[in-house]
Amino acid sequence: MQDKYVSPFSERYSSEKMQYIFSPDFKFGTWRKLWIALAESEKELGIAISDEQIAEMKAHADDIDYEFAKAKEREVRHDVMAHVLTFGKACPKAKPIIHLGATSCYVGDNTDVIVMREALRLVRKELVTLIKSVRDFARQWKGLATLGYTHFQAAQPTTVGKRATLWLQDLVIDLETLDFELSRMRLLGCKGTTGTAASFLELFEGDTEKVKALDKLIASKMGFEKTFDVSGQTYTRKMDANVMRVLSSIAESATKFSNDVRLLSHMKEAEEPFESGQIGSSAMAYKRNPMRSERIASLSRYVIVNSLNPAITASAQWFERTLDDSANKRISMSEAFLAVDAILALYTNVISGLTVFPKIIEKNLNRELPFMATENILMYCVKVKGGDRQVLHEAIRKHSVAAARVVKEQGGENDLLDRILADKQFGLSKQELDSLVDVKAFTGMAEEQVEEYLANVVDPLLERNKHDIIVAEEIKY
Repeated sequence: MQDKYVSPFSERYSSEKMQYIFSPDFKFGTWRKLWIALAESEKELGIAISDEQIAEMKAHADDIDYEFAKAKEREVRHDVMAHVLTFGKACPKAKPIIHLGATSCYVGDNTDVIVMREALRLVRKELVTLIKSVRDFARQWKGLATLGYTHFQAAQPTTVGKRATLWLQDLVIDLETLDFELSRMRLLGCKGTTGTAASFLELFEGDTEKVKALDKLIASKMGFEKTFDVSGQTYTRKMDANVMRVLSSIAESATKFSNDVRLLSHMKEAEEPFESGQIGSSAMAYKRNPMRSERIASLSRYVIVNSLNPAITASAQWFERTLDDSANKRISMSEAFLAVDAILALYTNVISGLTVFPKIIEKNLNRELPFMATENILMYCVKVKGGDRQVLHEAIRKHSVAAARVVKEQGGENDLLDRILADKQFGLSKQELDSLVDVKAFTGMAEEQVEEYLANVVDPLLERNKHDIIVAEEIKY
């Protein structure tokens, strides 16, 4: 069908796995699992529910009549009751006890938590996979000297691998943040209309211990250790905001990477993957635009801005609940996950296929290196050659100004080293000068820092998570 809007996340960006987690099948299938867990738990605690009723519910856990549910929702104007009636139609014997004692948020909120947990688990696998790819890139280029930049102005040299560890460290921090939020996720449980569990207290004839046990039983059946200690009708929307901060953090890291790649592409030092038949521009056939990195930046911007939605929702809940969260979180949470899913796939693709051009890197470095080497030259000529520091400093200043003029005004090559070599005040041989401008003398501990960071932090992390790494063929970009 081409006559209706379809989300780009479904058609262009997100993986089938992430789309399934936010699909009607997963959502409403989870509702039915929650109704089954409720009935089983109530039966175990003494409510008159038969094995036959529970068996009937289980037999129809997956065969959802969506057309009937849509018709009922148009009639009753309530999505949960529409699905209660739909489930009851499939389970006539169990119909009287489906949703017994519960409010809509029992299925709605608990399902939202389950969906977010599953989505975070998938993001986690994608993030671990990405960390491995960036680790491999950093190791491969750990010793290749490159011009460093501060304020996008030439600064001390670093290495390509060391720069990659900056991207890598951001991702490791993101993983730590994700694991923290994942570890403290909990279900709403069965708290009733205003969080007081009054309906369940009535159901169990005032037995508070059974009400508490019901909460724990449901959580256990749905794979959770805990429920929220207290709630209104809904779980606190702080959890949504905290989960969104994880996604925003990943988007921030991805944006930094994509911006660096775009700048490197401009300088022709690196280039993202480019297929043989790919067209860079409809007008300029020679262009190789960094469109995947640009897409990372674009989708990441959406996630970062979107992170305000659950934060504002959390702040705007009145008393025990209002419904102004529902439509907003239905869109903002799902699409943030779908976007991050796409971002991580793109990031993995770009870093795995990023082409580095050592000769261009060397050329750009050599253009600036003579200016950076002047302090080493000055110290050597004073200490070893017995020169006058002040005289040589003034000579370097004059030669530097003249060389800069050749570069900026005439478009020529930097000839500072030739000027110093020809100046008898320095008394340097070509061999001495070459040793003083050896690039390895200017990259400090960069290569060692790469090796230590990978060995001490990243490699152990990947070893602990080796079973979560996704094979390349399963990554859509």
